[in-house]
Amino acid sequence: MEKIFLTLTGICLLFLFYCCTSTRSAVSSTLQEIPKVEREFRAVWIATVANINWPSKPGLSTEEQQQEALHLINFLHEHHFNAVILQVRPQCDALYQSEMEPWSYYLTGAQGKPPDPYYDPLEFWIEETHKRGMEIHAWLNPYRAHHPSGKEVTDASIVRKSPDLVVELRNGYWWMDPGKKGTQEHATEVVLDIVRRYDVDGIHFDDYFYPYPSYNDNEDFPDQESWEAYKSSGGKLGRADWRRENVNQFIRKLYGKIKKEKRHVQFGLSPFGIWRPNHPESTTGFDQYEQLYADARLWLNKGWIDYFTPQLYWPVNQIPQSFPVLLGWWLEENKKHRHVWPGINIGRFEGEQGADETINQIMITRGMANKDPGHVLWSIGPLLREDSLATSIQEGPYKKPAIAPASPWLDKKRPGIPQISVHAVRDTLQLSWSHENPADIFQWIIYTKYGGSWNYQIKNSQSNLLSLPLFMLSANDQMARLNSIQVTAVDRAGNESVPIVVGVP
Repeated sequence: MEKIFLTLTGICLLFLFYCCTSTRSAVSSTLQEIPKVEREFRAVWIATVANINWPSKPGLSTEEQQQEALHLINFLHEHHFNAVILQVRPQCDALYQSEMEPWSYYLTGAQGKPPDPYYDPLEFWIEETHKRGMEIHAWLNPYRAHHPSGKEVTDASIVRKSPDLVVELRNGYWWMDPGKKGTQEHATEVVLDIVRRYDVDGIHFDDYFYPYPSYNDNEDFPDQESWEAYKSSGGKLGRADWRRENVNQFIRKLYGKIKKEKRHVQFGLSPFGIWRPNHPESTTGFDQYEQLYADARLWLNKGWIDYFTPQLYWPVNQIPQSFPVLLGWWLEENKKHRHVWPGINIGRFEGEQGADETINQIMITRGMANKDPGHVLWSIGPLLREDSLATSIQEGPYKKPAIAPASPWLDKKRPGIPQISVHAVRDTLQLSWSHENPADIFQWIIYTKYGGSWNYQIKNSQSNLLSLPLFMLSANDQMARLNSIQVTAVDRAGNESVPIVVGVP
């Protein structure tokens, strides 16, 4: 049936071009040449806790929040980023409409107070990023119940509503106890609620599992009640192993539940960059395995994630915590061949040194993970503050736009070939396209060849029209003629269709 359709399409287009231009053209699904879109996950974290990145302060009007968001989204799109990791749950609250948790203090200046006039910030971010062909991943803190910057604990807080699930730490934090079944159930349902109701491309956790020791004045986490309950039930693990197992089971089960809801929604984790000191041997530093009770290596080894973003926030030449040495170690631990996209700290250095270090780390990542490149930058703030940094990235490694690498363990079937209509109008070609399964399509790639040079444009799933000039100035200021067009469809797992080839009159 598909071959019949393509044949008929070709006949119609031949007739169309004959009528419009008296020059023959053809449409074919045969790959004549092989242009390729660049593949790289180019993401940035946007933090809402303490109003680090957005919104700039609590209590802005709806219009001000939206204008700030659009400024960030447009900036990223113009600089050829293709993904946003937006913090939507900084402290058991919500920067989206939720029946389970209160509106965030960082949004409206009062926990539990909705935006006025009402809008749903997450829905707004989804619409605007997808409109530009960008992914958006919802970033949640699974256990943090209250952050000191969130002002007073209110009656809307989980601290008041579920006091049996939380413990108070010494430095102004409240934390959900990972050893309690209710904690894991609540955090899981919060995630699944977002997955069910919102068209997000991913769910993202960072490095906060059991809290950093400094949050409790370096005293042990106060989970005596849940620990005693575990022992009374016949538990045999030691306390540290029990804590790690609490987190392990939460991660494993959540991954499976996300896939049951929407298989294409990726689950990403961004742990502290060092698993344990001496892994690899030259490495020293904080031991997340013993102090955060996060066995991040296990999660990667088992494939309980779709992408893994260890926070490799150190310079290339810092011997005890070297960026490429740690990246190489994590890549070797990638037993299930998931995405390993390191977190890069772009705010460590300023000026030329900062730009140079960032570009070096991006290029090192490309070299070491050349079949599956990607990275996440912490955070959008330095990009906005330092024009030289953003410009250096855009004019260097981000010179051309890119789409994210495919995730074949989620889906490795290519989408069907697009359906194309072409109309010649004077010195332009008017293209329109569609697909037999539009719900499966996330992006379109329009490849064009002027003279001897291929280029491409990435369009979002809702775009279906493009006007192409028949002549264009080449890099050497010579007029080059359009002589080939290919169009492909890209699905939610990053699979690209076979191109449909459009002959040019």
